[in-house]
Amino acid sequence: MPLPPIAIVLKGYPRLSETFIAQEILALQRRGFDLRLVSLRHPTDTAVHPVHREITAPVTYLPEYLYQEPARVLAAWRAVRRWPTYGAARALWWADLKRDATPNRVRRFGQALVMAHELAADTGWIYAHFMHTPSSVARYAAVLRGLPFSMSAHAKDIYTSPDWELREKLAACAWTVTCTAANVAHLRALASDDDRVDLVYHGLDFSRFPPPESPRPDRDGTDPADPVVILSVGRLVAKKGYPDLIDALAALPRDRHWRLVHIGGGGLKADLAKRAQAAGIGERIDWQGARPQEWVIDQYRKADLFVLASRIADDGDRDGLPNVLMEAQSQALPCVATRVSAIPELIVDEETGLLVPPDDPPALAAALGRMVADPALRRRLGAAGSDRVRSQFGFQNGIDVLAKKFPGTV
Repeated sequence: MPLPPIAIVLKGYPRLSETFIAQEILALQRRGFDLRLVSLRHPTDTAVHPVHREITAPVTYLPEYLYQEPARVLAAWRAVRRWPTYGAARALWWADLKRDATPNRVRRFGQALVMAHELAADTGWIYAHFMHTPSSVARYAAVLRGLPFSMSAHAKDIYTSPDWELREKLAACAWTVTCTAANVAHLRALASDDDRVDLVYHGLDFSRFPPPESPRPDRDGTDPADPVVILSVGRLVAKKGYPDLIDALAALPRDRHWRLVHIGGGGLKADLAKRAQAAGIGERIDWQGARPQEWVIDQYRKADLFVLASRIADDGDRDGLPNVLMEAQSQALPCVATRVSAIPELIVDEETGLLVPPDDPPALAAALGRMVADPALRRRLGAAGSDRVRSQFGFQNGIDVLAKKFPGTV
């Protein structure tokens, strides 16, 4: 007997910065699940990863802003308000709105009306990625359609949402999975029972990340014509700590030659470029912008070391376990990172990489300086990091756990 279709609610699809979600969708598709993707936003990236091209699940784009598709929203409301479930859904939304009186909350209920109205009649489950807005839409739509819903929690959605909302969603959902042990502990402290929250590392599909075929050169930064290549991949947002990285790079010894390649989009690029110019290192930084996965993998193989200066932003936003660190380590690329959230769950300091405190440019500069000047250290840490990530962070184990949570699977 075929499994009932699962509607997966996403904030945006496809997104270059969310390969872990696409990887999960493809894995569930390959296991025979009938998936229907529901996106709150249209794509903004101009390219896609190879994994996106392999996903065949149909995508429905909800009205990103209700005023953009008033006829569609009105048609949904006229139909859904006659359903016996409408009163309960409206009461739930009204209770949320009184505590969060924002246009965003109104928009999410309108999107939920459209989703519930247009969802295929045979849909059996609603599953949302991120506990904030996608799970709000999923929850309202689930009440309207009389369906169970579940959530996958990550980082910003956990730490920037109010506790009252997290508690209520955890109580209402069938189950929640999250991608780090730190997140599990945080959510279980808010849940009515521990069984509602499980750990599912994203991990990597190593078929997409074969090991590099040749060793890296022994650059040590003494040759100005052959500088050490430092790579960082991440969105230019506050939680990634790029101002700290620029300050750390500016503090490196002047007799060591390096260049930084950065991959990722984000709104802070202009400010960061100015900061780098003011620090006298602007010409050493190559801002590449967002790039597809195959291009990023090539850069992992060309680089000598990887750095990510994650921090906790002023609004509480933070990384969970950044996939880019696992990707870099899969290519035996030694990593320098910060002790934030679940990063120490992946990187063992001095054994599989170097860890420093967040918000500490001098400590970051010291770690980078060691890596730049010591090719033997880079080789040792890169090899150990590759061994650890390949032995403990494959994605299939997590997919096994996740797949068994849906109805009709064993």
